[in-house]
Amino acid sequence: MTAKSGTPKKQLMLFSGRAHPELAEEVAKVLNVRITPQAAYDFANGEIFVRFNESVRGTDAFVIESHTEPINQWVMEQLLMVDALKRASAKRITVIMPFYPYARQDKKHKGREPISARLIADIFKTAGADRIMTVDLHTAQIQGFFDGPVDHLFAQSILAGHIEATYGGSDITVVSPDSGRVRLAEKWASYLGDRPIAFIHKTRDPLKPNEAVANRVVGEVAGRLCVLVDDMIDTGGTIVKACDALLDAGASDVVIAATHGILSDPATERLANCKAREVIFTNTLPIPPEKRFPGMTVLSIAPMLARAIQEVFEDGSVTSMFDGNA
Repeated sequence: MTAKSGTPKKQLMLFSGRAHPELAEEVAKVLNVRITPQAAYDFANGEIFVRFNESVRGTDAFVIESHTEPINQWVMEQLLMVDALKRASAKRITVIMPFYPYARQDKKHKGREPISARLIADIFKTAGADRIMTVDLHTAQIQGFFDGPVDHLFAQSILAGHIEATYGGSDITVVSPDSGRVRLAEKWASYLGDRPIAFIHKTRDPLKPNEAVANRVVGEVAGRLCVLVDDMIDTGGTIVKACDALLDAGASDVVIAATHGILSDPATERLANCKAREVIFTNTLPIPPEKRFPGMTVLSIAPMLARAIQEVFEDGSVTSMFDGNA
């Protein structure tokens, strides 16, 4: 038998779970590839079945799933897809989770609590993931939970670009909803042209999730357009109280910007009725029509994901997408 000459051709294959197929289709369109056909369904008792309809042997596989409600179902589905790819001899498996599940449980607040964000990383590694790609982690330390490369993408350029194009001529103050997000506000302020920053001093009872008390505004906000930034909005209680605090402190207007629109009830009602001029999200998570309202803007994350996938596939630099500041 004569040896074959030349270098084997790399093949990129994109796989999508059922949680947010619209985002996967957008990514596929930008990449000019198709989503690999598969059979995926639930048994009567809730068990999930996945099988790919084409050979994946030797491929560079990218598996995208948005972990929306019911979050545990979609985590399990993506795990099964990864396991199926591993057992079908995919060469490399990159897990794309635009919203990292359980990211808020990244440390122990009290004894006898899990570190669930670490557990998520462990089980995906065990399932066969070689790499993780995600957007705007709740805390950067989560990157260290996964034993392998983690591509941490930033939606700031998308969100802040919209703010700059829409409100760039205004006197803007970038506001963090709490002291823990001040670093994020600083990055935004720098991107928007060295704008001043402020933050809301608040208290939270760790025994009462999704509840917060906004206390006072720290920083100059009177007569200014306040851009209130966060990584995610779940029930909307914290961000709406922060909006009210800014307006009470004399802000001329408030714009809310967050990457992940979880929007658990009653978030839509709260945001629709708050006094913010605009509420901006990306589509890392699906936002169905019933959760939208006239003041909401949803920006697509698909071009950024597609470029990151291309860089990983071609062994390029994901960091270069963010001017070396990733």
